Amino acid sequence: MRTQAPAGAVAAEAVAAAGVEAYPRIVATLIRVTGDWALAEDCAQEALAVALERWPADGVPSNPGGWLMTVARNRALDVLRRATVERRKLHDLALLTPTDAQPEPEVGEDVADDRLRLIFTCCHPALAIEARVALTLRTVCGVPAADIARLLLVSESTMTRRLTRARTRITQTGIPYRVPSGPALTERLPGVLAVLYLLFTRGYVADGEPAFADEALRLARLLDLLMPEQSEVAALLALFLFQHSRRGARRDAEGNLLTLERQDRRRWDRTAIAEGLAALDRVRHDGPYAWQARIAACHATAATVDATDWPAIARAYDALIGIRASPVIALNRAVAHGYAYGPAAGLGLLEAAHAGGGLDSNPLAVAVEADLVARQGDRLRAAALFRQAAATVAAAAERRALLDRADELAR
Repeated sequence: MRTQAPAGAVAAEAVAAAGVEAYPRIVATLIRVTGDWALAEDCAQEALAVALERWPADGVPSNPGGWLMTVARNRALDVLRRATVERRKLHDLALLTPTDAQPEPEVGEDVADDRLRLIFTCCHPALAIEARVALTLRTVCGVPAADIARLLLVSESTMTRRLTRARTRITQTGIPYRVPSGPALTERLPGVLAVLYLLFTRGYVADGEPAFADEALRLARLLDLLMPEQSEVAALLALFLFQHSRRGARRDAEGNLLTLERQDRRRWDRTAIAEGLAALDRVRHDGPYAWQARIAACHATAATVDATDWPAIARAYDALIGIRASPVIALNRAVAHGYAYGPAAGLGLLEAAHAGGGLDSNPLAVAVEADLVARQGDRLRAAALFRQAAATVAAAAERRALLDRADELAR
């Protein structure tokens, strides 16, 4: 049974909604059967194009995903027949014959394995990190190459070549289309999570593209659904949700960036926070994402800045720096200790972080020093430091926020 034929705009919206879920399923399944990445993506795209052409007149099918899979499968069959490929691939494709009346596959069936294989293949360590990010966006998320190029600040032709090289490398080096098991899974999973973390971070920074964060959150939900027993997957999802919950409160009415203590916490997304807490409750190991999620949970559940459990955050950073030391973590640790035990404690850790290297000329480090100095009572020096940080920070939104803070302190 079909719905009444929708207008073109409504049909386009239905195609977009169906594509979000169906595209990666179709691509993953066709890659498994044909072994041809380009063919799988082309057929999935053609299925969406056919839907845009037909659904305005015919109506949206009762099973949009099955309809798209059928069209993509038939297109792949046509191409393979013309290429006279081996009978086995044709036979396997012939078995993929969903109809409008058939239900879409559940996550627990083969399609779940296909999607996991796709994620792990796109994030294989043999590929450069830029290629992993681009291939994940293109193949797993279905983001058009032109949009990925815009997000990554390269030309569309450059992005097309990058994607082609990545697919070619997968074929030529024999990167297996499978989810590793045993010790290999333990080794590979952090690389997959690192790609998602990078995607989210690129979308969440002050001048970032929100689409990155949206796709990272969607993939984290999918990975958690497919691998519910993996503690760090649940932790990463929780971290994303806590950060995502503040998105609507990060800017004022004029679009200026607001620091955590200046945000209206009534605007935080309580549903996302609750989902994050439920995910965090399933975390059973103390990995790097688990500690970051616990830190984010302290912020998300505090009614005010003063009510924040800063000693707990400081202890979490102490644990985190022991397993994943970095200049950024050292910087955040100084902030946490400054709030938990006084600005002098924070300045001491900041000095130690500078001695450790990696923070030279870092505007965020200068801004942290400015905040700690302001809390010690030296407003004029703090204002000068905020202006120094603003002079070198890249993001315009961050620059405005730093200058506003400097102006406040100088009054």
